[in-house]
Amino acid sequence: MEAIGNFVGAVNGLVWGPPMLVLILGVGLFLSLGLKLMPILKLGEGFRLMWRGRSAAGAEKQGDIPPFQALMTALSATIGTGNIAGVATAVFLGGPGALFWMWLTALVGMATKYSEAVLAVRFREVDERGAYVGGPMYYIRNGLGKKWAWLGVVFAVFAAIAGFGIGNTVQANSVADVLEANFGIPTLVTGVILMVLVGMVLIGGIRRIGQVASALVPFMAITYVLAGLIVLAVHATEIPAALGLVFKHAFSPVAAEGGFAGAAVWAAIRFGVARGVFSNEAGLGSAPIAHAAAQTKSPINQGMVAMLGTFIDTIIVCTITGLVIISSGAWISGESGASLTSAAFATGFTGGNYVVAIALAIFAFTTILGWSFYGERCVEFLFGVKAIVPYRVLWIIAIPVGATLNLGFVWLVADTLNAMMALPNLIALVLLSPVVFRLTREHFDQQQKLGV
Repeated sequence: MEAIGNFVGAVNGLVWGPPMLVLILGVGLFLSLGLKLMPILKLGEGFRLMWRGRSAAGAEKQGDIPPFQALMTALSATIGTGNIAGVATAVFLGGPGALFWMWLTALVGMATKYSEAVLAVRFREVDERGAYVGGPMYYIRNGLGKKWAWLGVVFAVFAAIAGFGIGNTVQANSVADVLEANFGIPTLVTGVILMVLVGMVLIGGIRRIGQVASALVPFMAITYVLAGLIVLAVHATEIPAALGLVFKHAFSPVAAEGGFAGAAVWAAIRFGVARGVFSNEAGLGSAPIAHAAAQTKSPINQGMVAMLGTFIDTIIVCTITGLVIISSGAWISGESGASLTSAAFATGFTGGNYVVAIALAIFAFTTILGWSFYGERCVEFLFGVKAIVPYRVLWIIAIPVGATLNLGFVWLVADTLNAMMALPNLIALVLLSPVVFRLTREHFDQQQKLGV
């Protein structure tokens, strides 16, 4: 096992090296500039479209689920352990400056997520069951042509496997760990309960997932943010200093202090970008799989709804977590992962650690649901609809297994697979960027003519 861990660690260092970080940030910046910063400037329009698409009555019928449910399904897969344990790990390994690089990843990631959804709706298909299917594997094949079809296959293979890491075992493992620490619940018991609950939802397919996500995601996100704001109110006088640490150590090393071992600037960049991508998934190519099922005829409108996922996930939820950890002083306690976030929330009010434990459990549950859908679409692309049921069975079995694995190794594998599935998608985004720019320009030109 040690040899496997060393090998995965070596691969992780390679795929998350400078070239990958430059590629993720570079593609996001390229798309942002090509879109003339539209995702940031049109943020309000995105929220308006999201609100209008809350139900099937307010949505167009060409698709499987309303635009709001598509966003909530995508958010259900992104708002997970990355927002609680991931942010804490980034600060623990990279220092307060890691939060700055998470912000930067999110700001350029909005353009990335927008472009992914635009292409997903533009090049989606209807399968033999009458379901709308799309995502990187489809926009690679349908947008770039047959000579690039192999790249779509590579993405589907990596994503189907990666899902068992980022979307399954990591989530189950983190839930089991935090529930055992706070409530004394055995890890296997947690794994079995999660397995049963997930199985009950998956029977209903994307429509059931969309319904559950649209009910749980807004509730859990608002509750968690409110709890975080209470802690920040308690430490209000420390917030300016905390923000100062974030900006200072984004560009300068941080010395060892208390239980913090110190970190170089490179560590802040590496772990900030890596955990930022792990959290909001901009560039991974996962979210457009959900947005391809939206009931819409407009790729642009769905793209504007999709970009909200990155904003909500990182700029709002991850920022709350990071500032709570830094302003409370917990970041120098020596704790890491979900335990660090729990310790930080506990400084704000009695039972704060329990709020984190419950939030993480709900976050992770919905993440497992969202990623199960992503994996299904990938295996359907590779092997047809007959592969969906066997994949679901494997997915459900993996949950209790993941709950009892070593946390460090699971995170390492998930981190590595994230980068490997991102590569084909980022290449496709660059090659298909002229399509995104053209569709966007035509959409807003038409709006201008109509005086909208």
